[in-house]
Amino acid sequence: MSDESIPAARVGYRPRRDHLWFARSRNYTVFVLRELTSVFVAWSIVFILMLASAVFGGGLREFAVLAAQPWMIAINVVALAATCFHAITFLNLAPKATVVRLDGWRVPAWMIQGGNHTLWALISAVIAYFVLRSP
Repeated sequence: MSDESIPAARVGYRPRRDHLWFARSRNYTVFVLRELTSVFVAWSIVFILMLASAVFGGGLREFAVLAAQPWMIAINVVALAATCFHAITFLNLAPKATVVRLDGWRVPAWMIQGGNHTLWALISAVIAYFVLRSP
């Protein structure tokens, strides 16, 4: 079959793409936002690596000057919010990804989520205690 036998209307037809497909549903919007927060999670890792390099390389004073810039503080505040959103949505998805059974009884999703969030809060509180305590 040659291209001449195909009607002109069918040649080169491309369906229109919906560039806002994720905005049509709340679940899709949350999914895309969660994926975009990965960029801020990566920034947080880079920032911590920069801090570690400054501590071990002796450039802590220069790093502190950089970290005190208003634009850097703004980026890190946004990164903190995005990382928290990323962590919360990750912990909420855990019961859907893992089925926990105890003696044939399926552990309800709310128990898995509650355990995840409680452990996250506990670990965060312990870290905050050691970081924020007075010397």
